[in-house]
Amino acid sequence: MGDTFQTIVDLDATAAEAPRLAERVLDLLVAEGIVLAERADRSFGHHLPGPRWDRAVDPGDARWQPTDGLTVITGRTVFHGGQGEADWARCPRCTATIRLYTEEYDRIDAAWEPYGRAIHRWGETGEADVDCPACAAAVPLPEWTWAWDYFAFGHLGFEFWNWPEFTEEFGTLIADALDGHRTVRVWGKF
Repeated sequence: MGDTFQTIVDLDATAAEAPRLAERVLDLLVAEGIVLAERADRSFGHHLPGPRWDRAVDPGDARWQPTDGLTVITGRTVFHGGQGEADWARCPRCTATIRLYTEEYDRIDAAWEPYGRAIHRWGETGEADVDCPACAAAVPLPEWTWAWDYFAFGHLGFEFWNWPEFTEEFGTLIADALDGHRTVRVWGKF
């Protein structure tokens, strides 16, 4: 069992603009009836599903209603998928895929170590590079691609707890409200 979440992360928002963009997206979701404006005192999601929550999800999945709501996260955050790990990371410069786990799901410590250090450093400072073992380029951590979009690094995220899968149109609606910023959806479970 467990609780699942989908977090739509703005990859381009700065720390300074994140609160304004968060408010804009929340206002849009409330106006569309997808979430309620009032904050609820809940463990999973402060803005409960609104009367038209189903406009955000695949019609085939709309047969079950979300049980929790939306939490808006502003501030430097390492967004991650919760349980499990990313099996690999991909360099955006040379497209080499760096295996972080074996086929038996044993962590490859020598491969994982530079990423682990960079993730910690990025969480503390907002800046970290990882040298690609394939092309030797120093690549900013947020530019790497992760298996299953397990990690994302940013200053703004919209975390929906226990909702059916979102449509691409819903993702586009949010990206448009974010001035066309690049977004990624991090899936997770606790």
